[in-house]
Formats: sequence, C-alpha cells, structure tokens
Amino acid sequence: MGLASTAVVGEGDPVSVENAPTPAAVPVRRSRDVPMLVERARQGDPRAVARLITLVESGDEMLPQVAAALAPYAGQAQVVGLTGSPGVGKSTTTNELVRALRAGGHRVGVLAIDPSSPFTGGAILGDRVRMQDHATDPGVYIRSMSSRGHLGGLSSATPQAVRVLEGAGCDVVLVETVGVGQVEVEVASLADTTLVLLAPGMGDAIQAVKAGILEIADVFVVNKADRDGADNTVRDIQGMIALGERGPGQWRPQVVRSIAARGEGIDDIAAAIDKHRAWLEQHDQLRLRREKRAAAEIEAIALGTLRARIGSLRDGTELPALAAKVAEGALDPYAAADELLAQIGT
Repeated sequence: MGLASTAVVGEGDPVSVENAPTPAAVPVRRSRDVPMLVERARQGDPRAVARLITLVESGDEMLPQVAAALAPYAGQAQVVGLTGSPGVGKSTTTNELVRALRAGGHRVGVLAIDPSSPFTGGAILGDRVRMQDHATDPGVYIRSMSSRGHLGGLSSATPQAVRVLEGAGCDVVLVETVGVGQVEVEVASLADTTLVLLAPGMGDAIQAVKAGILEIADVFVVNKADRDGADNTVRDIQGMIALGERGPGQWRPQVVRSIAARGEGIDDIAAAIDKHRAWLEQHDQLRLRREKRAAAEIEAIALGTLRARIGSLRDGTELPALAAKVAEGALDPYAAADELLAQIGT
C-alpha cells in the first residue's frame, strides 16, 4: 500500500495540471461516506487520506464518526516531533529524515504545521514547497496544516490528523511545528520522540538554559554544524543536560550534529531516534506517553464540547442574567459559574 505525497493536497488547495484529479477521483474528495473513505485510505488512496484530514481540520460534524472508524488503528505509528526556532533547518532536516526512513523501508507521513495567513487563515505551505524531493514517492504523504492561531506550535487538529495517517498505513509520522520560539512545547505531548533543533549563533549558554523548548527534548540536533560556534553550542547543551537531575534508568537526551543541507548527520539522528524508542519500550514509557496523550486529547474534546454549550447559553438569557448579577454584586463569579455548569447539565 502506498500513499501519494505532495501531489495530493487537501480539499480547496490548488492542484497542478499534471496532478489534477481524474473524474473517478473527484467523488472521493467530496465524499462524506466515512467507512468508504477509511477503507480507501487503508488501500493507499491519497485522495481519501486528504479528504479525511480535511474533515478533521474543518471540525466537521462527522468528526466523531471519523474518530470511531480510525480508533482500531491507533498507536501503530511512531510519532516523531521536530521543533526549534525559525531558520534552524527543520524543513530540510525533515526532508532528509524522510529520505533515510524510506531507505529503511518505512512508510512515512509528514504533518508540517505552518503559520496561519492573517487574511485567509490558511497555511502558507512553505514546508511542502521545500519537500518536493518526495513528491513522486508513493510511500510518502506530506500535508501542510494551518495553526489557525492555536498556540504551542501545532494545530488543534494535529492529533486526529496523526490518527488518519496511522490508519492509512504510515508506520512513522513526522510532525514539524511552526517554529515560533521558546513556548513551542506542545509537540512533546503528541510525539513519542521529540527532536529540538538548534543552530550556532542562535544564543549563548544562558539562552540555552532559559529556552522552554530545550526542556522537552529527547534528542538535541545541532544543525548547520559546519558554522563557527557549533562546538560552543554542543558544549552549552551538554552542560545544560549535566545540570539536570536524572536518576538511574532515566533517559539522558542525546546531542547530535548535522548539516542537513548536505545530508550529513541524518543517519546519526535516525540512530538516536531508534535508541530512544528502544529505551521507551524497555522502560514501559511508550505506553505511558501514549496514555498521557490520549488523556490530553479526551480533556481537549470535553472542554471543547463544554465551551460550545456555554456558547449556546451566551446567545440566550442564562449567561447574561448571571453576568448582570455578578456585575451588581448580587452573586460572586464562582457561584455564578456553578449555576452555569448546573444549567448545562455537568
């Protein structure tokens, strides 16, 4: 089973002439028959994969049905997150990792989270442009997703999009974050292994210690290692790791050098990912990480449902009436919140 890559895009995205949909494929792009779409995705139909991810991204009313159909295939892919500041070479490293994984016989999915356009809300699609090397590989599927203002470097639809790629037979899913800086830590809750990319000249040792994203790394990748200052960057990171308190059997983050633009050091990155995966399985941490991921996903869905119910009350008289009581001092906000929750049946 294979997946087309960047040649196939989400609903509403531009499609080049050579990759234009055939008449037989058009109904798949518009279909709302979830069992059929999942079955087609399992068979390697990239348009069915694109359609399912579009349903996920748009928050379609059929999303619960999509999730139910994909549930049997959860946990079948190794999820690797890549994060770091803009300009460190995330897209180039992802591109080379895909090449290495394909050489190892893996089917690979890539979710590249791009910044949202301030005008349309769509993704800029820069990462997909940079990964054209794999555009004709049937074993690779690349999808750009808009962050749509979601903080943490990901899109709110990313977890379900990962499930779609798992269902489509990808055994490795690479999730590349937006690249916004120190607060981009949400990928750690999604990935089995998190890579943090750095480059020489991006800050001194103090910057390395205070950067929030450095605390989530399973593997540090010092990219552009041919530049001046690479040795200092590696030394700073190793010093920071040494300061951390780790008991016997705990994972010690690896530090790897690379020059992704020349394809150098990619095998070392892949080896570090494999080493971390083996440690996770040996110490039963893979199961625990995935259970935490599921718990966070359940909580997010529950909060979203609660927020929607509260929104429906906002348009009626219940919430405005409670707000008026709080404003005039007749009721405190905690008691008002309890009343609101009681009204929506929680």
